[in-house]
Amino acid sequence: MKLITFTKKGIYCPQGKFYIDPWRPVEMAVITHGHADHARWGMKKYLCHHFTKPILYQRIGPDIECQSVEYGEVITINGVKLSLHPAGHIIGSAQIKLEYKGYVTVISGDYKVQDDGLSTPFELVKCNEFVTESTFGLPIYNWLEVPDLNKKLQNWVLKNKENNKTSVFIGYSLGKAQRIMKAVEDLGKIYVHYSIGKLNEAFETVGIELPDYTIADFRERPKEMEHEIVIVPPALLDSNIIKKIPDPATAICSGWMQVRGARRWRSADAGFAMSDHADWKGLLQTVKATEAELVHVTHGQTEVFSKYLNETGIKADVVETLYGEDEEESEKEISQNPES
Repeated sequence: MKLITFTKKGIYCPQGKFYIDPWRPVEMAVITHGHADHARWGMKKYLCHHFTKPILYQRIGPDIECQSVEYGEVITINGVKLSLHPAGHIIGSAQIKLEYKGYVTVISGDYKVQDDGLSTPFELVKCNEFVTESTFGLPIYNWLEVPDLNKKLQNWVLKNKENNKTSVFIGYSLGKAQRIMKAVEDLGKIYVHYSIGKLNEAFETVGIELPDYTIADFRERPKEMEHEIVIVPPALLDSNIIKKIPDPATAICSGWMQVRGARRWRSADAGFAMSDHADWKGLLQTVKATEAELVHVTHGQTEVFSKYLNETGIKADVVETLYGEDEEESEKEISQNPES
């Protein structure tokens, strides 16, 4: 039995007549989470988790038709039982479970097995067929425990204060920026770029508390950020905006920082391997624990990861999708406020 097919528009459930994270306009789109490579403009109807709904309104538009459900809530669409289960990736991120005549398919979207203290922790869902990402599907990627990583960020901020430097963190507006805020709260006043502030509002509307922050005014009042904490999106690295900040020390927060020579290192002063994706061990543990008879590897280190799965006795194939585009390339809101 096949519950999903991979089409030019995206992952399609023929029986249910809906798509999961389609990249072209369709009638009905089930959305795993709010990042721009998975939640796109142009769908007639959207279905997502309650926490993702305000993010879609913020990023796509307030006039979209969007239904939201709770984790574990089962709805039936054309005979297919559909439910959303925590993916641990970012706020509201969900694995999509489909069940029809006893056959279960799970589309994981992006996921992380670590509990970051903000996202609803990952929930394993056993299935017959599993769709997995493999963004960091190489053995070199092994994340520190969250408290240990947070301690590194905190020590860096304290060192910068001793050296009369302003701590400037570079992290995605949705997910990463909020984790950084939680990691360094109480170490100084936190300033965030406009795009991060708008998405912080989406967190707050669903009752998730964030540390106090101020929207940074890079044009009129950069001096007030001196020796404090500033968080900006990746597109602003090396920009004139950062150059306006007094005595900046910059740090990139990304899983790619596990490899110092990664191109994303660029001219930053420091890098921290903070990721909202599963590392090598997390990917392997998850795939094995689902007990899936067939695994589709959709984006990232697809060839390496699928080959390893097959060599260990797990039937896997590679499926080409449009997921995994750099968020720094999709932060379109920045261009609308280039000096804010």
